[in-house]
Amino acid sequence: MDIEYNQIRVRDLNEGFRDSGDQGVVGYGGKLNIRPMYQRAFIYEPKEQQAVIDTIIKGFPLNVMYWVVQDDGFEVLDGQQRTLSICKFIAGNFMIRNALGKAQYYHNLSEDDKSKILDYELTVYFCKGTDKEKLEWFKVINLAGQELKDQEMRNAVYAGPWVQDAKRYFSRINGPADSIGRKYLLGSANRQAYMESAIKWYSKDKIEEFMASHQLQSSAVELWSYFRSVIEWVQAVFPTYRTSMKGRNWGSMYDRFKDHNLDPNELEERVSELIKDDDVVYKPGIYEYLLSGDEQLLKIRAFTDSMKEAQYKEQEGICASCNDHFKYHEMEGDHIDPWSEGGKTEIDNLQMLCKPCNRRKGAK
Repeated sequence: MDIEYNQIRVRDLNEGFRDSGDQGVVGYGGKLNIRPMYQRAFIYEPKEQQAVIDTIIKGFPLNVMYWVVQDDGFEVLDGQQRTLSICKFIAGNFMIRNALGKAQYYHNLSEDDKSKILDYELTVYFCKGTDKEKLEWFKVINLAGQELKDQEMRNAVYAGPWVQDAKRYFSRINGPADSIGRKYLLGSANRQAYMESAIKWYSKDKIEEFMASHQLQSSAVELWSYFRSVIEWVQAVFPTYRTSMKGRNWGSMYDRFKDHNLDPNELEERVSELIKDDDVVYKPGIYEYLLSGDEQLLKIRAFTDSMKEAQYKEQEGICASCNDHFKYHEMEGDHIDPWSEGGKTEIDNLQMLCKPCNRRKGAK
């Protein structure tokens, strides 16, 4: 990739700045595409925006930016967050606080400070190269700073019409996916967590293969329809929301159990019981357990060492099943009445079995 050093004044960068959302963000007299398809959404927090403006007003050096040379202008390869912080501040979209803690928008600044901002020179490298070189360089320069999430990187690698359309559904705060799914998903929409979850569910964890095959397709409505079906199914089957529902693999549960005849009232009754059960260590596992019956999902509370040692002495080392004598480390604690049948993890419900007998009992 060929790289050329340049100094660009902020007033020139900001000329013609226009943020039209999904329709594009431009600056530098309309010649700079600030948000190409492979770029993430604006994610800087207020303190990071403040740091950019403070750096400029104080005349300190700001990290270099990289623009890719296009036939009709440029596009930002690296520096989008800093560029948007600068232009959005000048546009009056956010405030900063001065050394005395006073809130100031751009129009509140002194003429001297305004001039410091507009006349500040940014170090910008103009880059020429192939698409492959551009994306490889994009990966390298984003290893520093606020690191790209895996899905943000995938969006860059598989940039195209499908990713652009998918972002309409999954990448906006208060957008379609955020509005119906934020209670059930980890992460945030603008860091691409919701898109990642949706693709992971739909592709059976083959995210890269799915994105590669869909890269040039124009519509992501197929994925959006699936995601919406999953969330609607969860809301119908488990209508009482609890925070333990956040971050579950709902797509897998939907695929496996969507055609089962499930009674939401019965499930709610069982959920309530299990939430109150002190033996259930992992409450988020309740939902899949009720559908699959796999007790391992609950991480049922085990007998403590002190309880097992006391019971071993009580039994004098004799296995409660085969009646042979064993050393303590050759035995395991076992529920006399199984947890699934109401047995509690209490000393009165504990028996010591030799490991072979306990394995045979567990296999029944």
